[in-house]
Amino acid sequence: MANSSATGFGLRPIRAYGNGYESMGLGEYPVAASSTAMFFQDMVVQAATGYAAVGVAGTENILGSLNGVFFTDANTSKPTFANHLLAANAATDIKALVNDSPLQQYEIRSNNTGASLQADVGATSDIVYVSGDSSNFVSRCTLNDALINVAVQQLKIIGVSRDPENDDISAANVVWRVLINQSFFNDLTGV
Repeated sequence: MANSSATGFGLRPIRAYGNGYESMGLGEYPVAASSTAMFFQDMVVQAATGYAAVGVAGTENILGSLNGVFFTDANTSKPTFANHLLAANAATDIKALVNDSPLQQYEIRSNNTGASLQADVGATSDIVYVSGDSSNFVSRCTLNDALINVAVQQLKIIGVSRDPENDDISAANVVWRVLINQSFFNDLTGV
């Protein structure tokens, strides 16, 4: 059976690593005004500027995936929550709400156009960053199937999705369960 879609959806939190199914909550991180757009479930990183930023292929110091943002709208002066941040946002109090536990498991769709291998479990890969969907502001990032190997990379593959509509490794665009391999919280060096 083919997997249900080829469209990426970023890093979807599914459960905490270990025995619990609970999500461990959200961390708040400041975001610079007029920063790059961030979409729901985009990878978020700790930048050297001290602000949270959208994560792209190869970036380290990963905080987690974006759940939303909170800010005071510069035009209306009203407190605003959104699942995304537009690049032109001039608010000076933007907070990114991030699924940031280093024990958080995620699902991410592979960009592979052919079959994957069960032997990919335990390997690592980076993401492929694609700007999010402008109609619903959801990430379109995928796992870069061409980079799956044992090097130090952004994500560690821990298994295939348990969703029967997306777990066919013999078909294109399988969904993998992953952990953040280059976590800001577990990195031994500074930003």
